[in-house]
Amino acid sequence: MRRFLATAVIVLLGLVVPGRAGAATATATPVQIYGAWHCSNDACIWGSVRTVAEFDSMNHWLVDRGDGRPAVNVVVLSFVQPAKLLHQTTDATTLAGVPRGMTPEIVNYFTGRGIRVMLSIGGITYVDAWHQALAEDAAQLGRNAAAVAQQLGVGIEIDYEANTGANLAGLQSFITAYRSLLPYSAAGTSPAARLTIDLAAGDRWLIDITQRATSNWLRTDTPVLDYANAMVPARQPSVSSAQANWQEHVDGKPQYAPPIPPLAPAKFTGSLYVAEGNKVRPECTNYANSIQKATAPYVQSVAPNGAGTTAGMLGFMFWAAERPSTRGVTTQPPNTCEGGMGVAATALAIPIPMPPLRQS
Repeated sequence: MRRFLATAVIVLLGLVVPGRAGAATATATPVQIYGAWHCSNDACIWGSVRTVAEFDSMNHWLVDRGDGRPAVNVVVLSFVQPAKLLHQTTDATTLAGVPRGMTPEIVNYFTGRGIRVMLSIGGITYVDAWHQALAEDAAQLGRNAAAVAQQLGVGIEIDYEANTGANLAGLQSFITAYRSLLPYSAAGTSPAARLTIDLAAGDRWLIDITQRATSNWLRTDTPVLDYANAMVPARQPSVSSAQANWQEHVDGKPQYAPPIPPLAPAKFTGSLYVAEGNKVRPECTNYANSIQKATAPYVQSVAPNGAGTTAGMLGFMFWAAERPSTRGVTTQPPNTCEGGMGVAATALAIPIPMPPLRQS
């Protein structure tokens, strides 16, 4: 899905990247993923059908950074409730297991402009629903997810935020069933074949899932999942804490039992808030003063430390477009993000459509 910019010389914004990140390099690895989770207008329920015109009036900045080009190359519609997907539930907010607002028209709103679309299954609210669905029939859940991905022309993201007691055997069955219908594809040309996972900001939360994913599913020699997103922490991190969290994934945790091995930088993205609580972040409105600008040199040059061969993470993800909470700020007008993410999309030469992803 993606026009590749054959050369992308990125200015490192005058910052020195510490430690293993590769300080003082003149050319950065091009960012390949630049996207946002999207919560619709009802705090991530996606419970009602919206017209394209109304949706565009609230979200136009995503498809037009100010010069007619999109501000992102992927959006992740959040969230699908796992147990409802398993049972193909139809109720007031759900149709055959999928939130009613996740319609082909909304998917086409983005894909028609070269933006990849994914559906996120889970989120912190639906941990118990993940437990229930995996215990009941994990393989059928995987097959249902694959069918929805094919029907809508989208990828699927696993967001199973069980810090303890995760059903790893069930999650393996889910992934195996999905991949039996939609095998891994390095080319990335089939939207439905893209299967990703969310991990914590660093390696100290979701430890069991992180250990399994890094050891088994995110390897560069035998890849099963396309990549991971290192999620946002509890609040917007500082520059140093964001980089320290991401470095934990690169380094792994050999002292844990079982150890978490290193993760290739080419197998994950880092995440920041675009809207948080009652604060509109510079990530949305002021790229020059944003953490994404300050961390961009690290993201584009962090060196492998035991896994992978190429420097630089895949890119950035942002939580979250439109209305991520019922009482907090939104990215609806007048809080649109052309001045932050829109400017960044130009400064970082974000490729639209997304190119085939680096594999090592």
